[in-house]
Amino acid sequence: MKQIERIEQMENIFDASNALTKSLLHALYNYEENMQEFSQLVSYYESEEWRKDFEDDEKGLLPKELKRGILSEDGIYNLIEMNQEIYDLMGKILETKKD
Repeated sequence: MKQIERIEQMENIFDASNALTKSLLHALYNYEENMQEFSQLVSYYESEEWRKDFEDDEKGLLPKELKRGILSEDGIYNLIEMNQEIYDLMGKILETKKD
């Protein structure tokens, strides 16, 4: 590879990596700030209150216009699973960093 091509290629990699790193860092700070609220959501999902809300929704006792994504078993479960994927990926990244 010629010098100019190499420098241009590395500059492109630098620019892309720089933008991605800044974006990821911003997202991780936001994620960290949300963890306490996310823990509340998980606690609610595992509670008797959620079960009652779910059953009342199934019985048609809640207003039809009420947003109720939280009462979808799959929705919360999938969110919890995605969070686990994040932890797993962060663990892999940290392990790679040690090498």
